Amino acid sequence: MAQQHTILDWLGQHVYLGLDIHKRSWVVAIMTEQADFISFVQPPDVTLLVSYLHRHFPNATYHCVYEAGYCGYWICDQLRAHGIECIVINPADVPTTDKEKKHKTNKVDARKLARSLRNGELVPLYVPSRAALEDRTLIRSRQMFVSKQTRCKNQIKALLSFYGITVPEDIIDRYWSARYVAWLESLSLQSQSGTYALRTLLDELTHLRKNILDTTRAIRTLARTEAYLVNVEYLTTISGISTLVAMILLTEIITLDRFRSLDHLSCFVGLVPGESSSGDERTMTGITERKNRYLRWVLIESAWVAIRHDESLALAFNTLSRRMPKNQAIVRIARKLLNRVHFVLKHQQPCIVLRAA
Repeated sequence: MAQQHTILDWLGQHVYLGLDIHKRSWVVAIMTEQADFISFVQPPDVTLLVSYLHRHFPNATYHCVYEAGYCGYWICDQLRAHGIECIVINPADVPTTDKEKKHKTNKVDARKLARSLRNGELVPLYVPSRAALEDRTLIRSRQMFVSKQTRCKNQIKALLSFYGITVPEDIIDRYWSARYVAWLESLSLQSQSGTYALRTLLDELTHLRKNILDTTRAIRTLARTEAYLVNVEYLTTISGISTLVAMILLTEIITLDRFRSLDHLSCFVGLVPGESSSGDERTMTGITERKNRYLRWVLIESAWVAIRHDESLALAFNTLSRRMPKNQAIVRIARKLLNRVHFVLKHQQPCIVLRAA
């Protein structure tokens, strides 16, 4: 008598997956609604995982989660393309027991993710489109080049100080003018090796300057495209916000629809106070450590510019500075700038500040 095989059908059942992502392997933990099923290691391949699920849990509803990290969102995009519901979460927001902290392994991390997903304890991150991510990469690349340029300049200054080389009085080095750079290029140290070291740093500086210039031109071209033109024009009506700053804001925020309110946006930026309270004791810890570092930085820098051109912001800054340090007062001004940014983007109209007659 021939052996009969039962065909499984998981229709209407939910399967939960936690992925611990690494460059050369993925640790997968699978749980059903009522049981912990299996944990295993597989190569970093979405199609292999999808094939496994269809083979062992046909017609089930799949839910998947992994932590945001070096790999970005491409895994999430591919899983969703295969009909698998996938979310990406902040690693710091995963509920963790003391035992899991003291016995941390890849399988423990994967099972923790699957369990939290099944329990509905995870808050997903916003997953931007591929086009939005690539636009953001362009803007962040310029900021990376600027940071490298600052480091290179500091290395050149350190070399000059180390060998006791002083800048002539008729040359100003503050803005690294063409005359100052030409003087640096004319320098010769006592040995050929020392001169070569200086030349290498100057070549790197020249290369970085060119990268910054080319990237800035590309950003300005992007700002004139249909996707950004109108919002850039609205944002630049706000004091302290240039085209470059507007592009940083737009590529980091992407859309206001992802935020429930202005307060939610402020929390995302990191312009809210932190608090550490217990019982009747309430301790304010200053500005929160959770932030989008690009947005908070650019808004605070823009606030310093805005108080020199906007009378209402200047008055607010002066009033705040009477009762707190200036570096705290400027954070309040940055929050006011963010309020204007939110208004402009939400209502799609330029910023108009009423001035005294």
